[in-house]
Amino acid sequence: MPAHVLILGGTTEARRLAAGLAARPGVRVTTSLAGRVTRPGAVAGEVRIGGFGGAQGLADWLRTHHVDALVDATHPFAEAITANAARAAAATEIPWVVLRRPGWRPGPGDRWYDVPSLAGAAEALPGLGRRVFLSTGRLGLAAFAHLTELHFVVRSVDPPEPPLPPDTELVLARGPFTVADETELLRTHRVEVLVTKDSGGEATAAKLTAARELALPVVVVRRPPLPRGVAVVSDVAGVREWLGLSPL
Repeated sequence: MPAHVLILGGTTEARRLAAGLAARPGVRVTTSLAGRVTRPGAVAGEVRIGGFGGAQGLADWLRTHHVDALVDATHPFAEAITANAARAAAATEIPWVVLRRPGWRPGPGDRWYDVPSLAGAAEALPGLGRRVFLSTGRLGLAAFAHLTELHFVVRSVDPPEPPLPPDTELVLARGPFTVADETELLRTHRVEVLVTKDSGGEATAAKLTAARELALPVVVVRRPPLPRGVAVVSDVAGVREWLGLSPL
């Protein structure tokens, strides 16, 4: 049984995993949060806030704190953190696994446009609609700043930093949101097209259902690839199995 598990967190799955591990005798669990959200939700076990200073800093932290296993349960688009985890795990020879919930797939009635990046989403927008619900978080909005003819509705927990598109309407709110919530938002702001990252999971999928019911096109930014050779599991039970732990 691993004595100390470090979770690179920030997702619903990371909180669930931390709660389960913290309840086990003999297991010390630490969750690391990047600190990009000013009021993160409660997390069981120990919590640290802020970056490590790159792959070398993470490797040093793993050694200093005698970490036995590393779990990357960050957002699927936290590409830099995952790359640093791969290098730090290789340098320290500490076992590591990536927890990634499955990505979304279109269903009957969906009008999805897959793009590889936020820049690709910006390129696709002018032909799809003028009023855009930009549900990609508060980072990376500079990719849309040149689209002066479009109206953007941006929802974020904390205010985004500039540059922003010149015609931007900011909605500060924290989820989860129901299908009724998302439908009301889309109707109230007369949204014509939705842009989202492929976060996966049920927690933020209500907007996709609302867009389907309103027959709106959806631009979906696909996930960056994972490092080669990494172990990947799709849920908390998979991490528990990887750690060799039986269900509670």
